[in-house]
Amino acid sequence: MRTVILYLTLVINVIAMFSTIVGVLLHSGQGGGLSDMFGGGAGAGLGSAAAERNLNRITAVFATVWLFTVVALAFLLSN
Repeated sequence: MRTVILYLTLVINVIAMFSTIVGVLLHSGQGGGLSDMFGGGAGAGLGSAAAERNLNRITAVFATVWLFTVVALAFLLSN
């Protein structure tokens, strides 16, 4: 049972890691960022401020999930 939880936590960790990386790269920042590559008008329906705020929240959630899974993996791998 412990190995199932270990592998499940590891999969969640990897998904959260890549999602955090994508979320950070999509931020506009000072000079536009990668979000402009995907048609900067995609967030125009929501308003750019609302889209950026939602992207901040989603990225923070993925980073928090990643942090908790790292701690959980440390406990699971310790003997």
